[in-house]
Amino acid sequence: MMKIVLAIDGSDFSKEAVNELVKMPLPDDSEISIINVYEHPAMSTPELMTMGGSLNNYFEEFISGAQKLGDKIVSEASNVLKSKNEELIITTSVVSGLPKSAILEKAESFDADLIVVGSQGQGAFSRFLLGSVSQYLATHAKCSVMIVKDKGVK
Repeated sequence: MMKIVLAIDGSDFSKEAVNELVKMPLPDDSEISIINVYEHPAMSTPELMTMGGSLNNYFEEFISGAQKLGDKIVSEASNVLKSKNEELIITTSVVSGLPKSAILEKAESFDADLIVVGSQGQGAFSRFLLGSVSQYLATHAKCSVMIVKDKGVK
């Protein structure tokens, strides 16, 4: 049995990571934990937190939007994997945090054998899968890390 954490952000690189995982001959009872991490906008600017008022509404909207988008991203990936092998045990989570630490924590609590990530993300919104995250995971994870490159992206 194999335990895999698939960290995705909806970018083309993430889709490529899902496709690579689909191609892998996994044992039927493999467990895959699909995680999407979004950064709370206040994490980068804590001083904004003290302003309150309309800003709180902005944060709430941002979080509900990020959560909805994350749910869509992880459930689409789950469907793709299930369509290839319905024996797979798949769980999904959408969390707010610093992507590299959140993914690492997930891998440790899940006791993962492998972390699969795209080599980078796209745009500011999904910058969490930029090279620095995959590099960080490759260096710090206790398990193997597969960094998937998108061959179509030049």
